[in-house]
Parts: sequence; C-alpha cells; structure tokens
Amino acid sequence: MTFLHQKFLENEILDWAIAILIAISVLVILKILKSLIVNRLRALARKTETDIDDLIVDLLGRTHFFLLFMISIYAGSLVLSLPVKVSELLKGIAIISFLFQVVIWGNGLINYWTARYRKEKLGEDAASVTTVSAVGFIGKLVLSSVILLIALQNLGVDVNALIAGLGIGGIAVALALQNVLGDLFASISIVLDKPFVLGDFIIVDDYKGTIEHIGLKTTRVRSLFGEQIVFSNNDLLQNRIKNYKRMFNRRIVFTLGVVYQTPYEKLKSIPSIIKDVIEAQQNTRFDRAHFNQYGDFSLNYETVYYVLSPDYNLYMDINQAINLEIFRRFEEEGIEFAYPTQTLFVEKEESGEQSAN
Repeated sequence: MTFLHQKFLENEILDWAIAILIAISVLVILKILKSLIVNRLRALARKTETDIDDLIVDLLGRTHFFLLFMISIYAGSLVLSLPVKVSELLKGIAIISFLFQVVIWGNGLINYWTARYRKEKLGEDAASVTTVSAVGFIGKLVLSSVILLIALQNLGVDVNALIAGLGIGGIAVALALQNVLGDLFASISIVLDKPFVLGDFIIVDDYKGTIEHIGLKTTRVRSLFGEQIVFSNNDLLQNRIKNYKRMFNRRIVFTLGVVYQTPYEKLKSIPSIIKDVIEAQQNTRFDRAHFNQYGDFSLNYETVYYVLSPDYNLYMDINQAINLEIFRRFEEEGIEFAYPTQTLFVEKEESGEQSAN
C-alpha cells in the first residue's frame, strides 16, 4: 500500500489531496469570476446613465470572501466520505454563510434605495426623506433578525423557545436601557410627528443651527459657527423648539425715539412717513406705527410690519433699506433722533445774614 492510499479519518490521502485541490480550484475560479464580472460591469456602468448597473456592481462587490471560501470547502468535501454529522455541519455552515451574505446584499439594496430617495426628494420633501431613513433602518433590522432566526434554525436551535426566552429577557433589558430606549422612541416620534426634518433651521434654548442628521439616539445640528451640536433625541423633544423653516413670514417690531423739542406737526407726520417707507419696499406688509411712550429722554414710536418671506437674508436687506430711508426722510424733515441726554436744573439759594437781636 503506497502513501497516497493510506487512510486518514476514513479517507485515503489521495482523496484528501483531491478534495483540497478541488477546494482551491473552486475558490480561485470564484475569485477570478467575481473580479472579471465586477470589472466588466463597472466599465459598462460608466457608459450608461442609469444607476441600476451601478447597484449590481456594488452588490457583487459586497460578496464576502468567507462565502466563496465556504462554497469551496463544501465542494471539496463532496469527494470525501465524511460522517453524517460532519457533512451536515459543513452544509449548515455553507448555508449560514450564504444567509449572512444575503444580509449584506439586502443592506446594500436598502442603502441604495434610501440614498436614491434622499437625492431625489431632499429638496422637495425633507420630511419624507427622514421617514424613509427610519424605514430603511427598520428594514435592515427586520432582515437581520429573520436571517439570524433562519440560521439558528439550521444549526438545530429551538427558535420558538429562544423567542419566548427573549421576550422575558427583553423586560430586563428594557429596564437596564431606559435612556437608550427613550431616545429610540423619541426618534420614532420625530419621524412620525415631524416637528422638524433634515434641512430645517431650529433654535433650542441658546443653540441654533440646521438639522444635519436624525439618528436613533441623537440628532445632529450644524450651528451657525460651523461646529456640530449633538442632541439626545429624548432631551431634544422635552425642550421648546423654534423651527424657522416652517415660518411663512416674519413679524418685525422696532422702536425709534425723537427729541422732545420736535414740533407737534412733525410728531403727527412720523407714523405716515414710516408707513410710506415700509410700503415702498417689496415683500413687506405694513401693520401699524404709533407714538406710544414718553421716554426718559425721547418720544418713542413703535412700528410693526411683516416681511412676506422666511428668508433671513431678504429680511436683513429690507430692514437695512427701511432704516436708511427713514434716516433720509427724517433728515429732510428736520426731525432729530434722540440719544441719551440728561438735563440738570441748578437752583441757587441766597443766604443772608441775620442780625442778632
């Protein structure tokens, strides 16, 4: 009996060598096929406008080496006489590796769908983008859970008993993770109720910025100064939020004061001057202007008007134009703006000497 015909684990050395050769050959062939197909499809994808071929290239590129390795091992084992349990184990591992590869492919498909929807709808409907992002996460979670249960079932685990055990253990986990679960449910509330969506400009306490990301635990805001502010979802919803993106117009209230020496007729004309100045601007609606207060050093007027747009830069442009025009008109009319002054009245007491009686 030659060396190749000697038996090792109930199989001849020659059979083991053939099995190893088959496994290596299958692995090399699969790797080469994967590279060729991905490269060819990538080259074709560059020439087309559709992104479906890009998706196929991405999914094929996500094919994990472990799956190819297990397929090769299983293919090599077919020429061996292995115990039933070992054969079933190899088959089960190959199936499990394929199932987890399905999870990777599924996550890639969900990422493609959410990214494409975000790109198409972010400018039109940011609220639906937030919802789709949450649905994408839930889809990944459900897919992973289902594949995990199928994999455990293939390994001989009693899935029904496991689910029942998880239900009891879930209560203890929920108690231990109250803060995390609070943020998770707050995230679901944000998605469903939509107090804000991606791209909205909000103010929370002294913090202000644009919504950049809504996650399961935190919401991230890009402030006006450039830094990123991270809010816990639960804490965020417990505060009063000002959402300036939902603003339809701006109500502007301002006061100005003139000196007490202003003649009566000019005092009467100031509201109409202010009204004319505001109505001359586009995208504005005048509301009122009144002489409302005798100040310490000025006669004060209060004015209210609306800017018919939420755009902050437009509001500042209009505000500047109104201020400049009011200044010009007051200069023409000889009306002086008041500034802090104080007048002292000094009374001199005359002292006389009384003669002594």
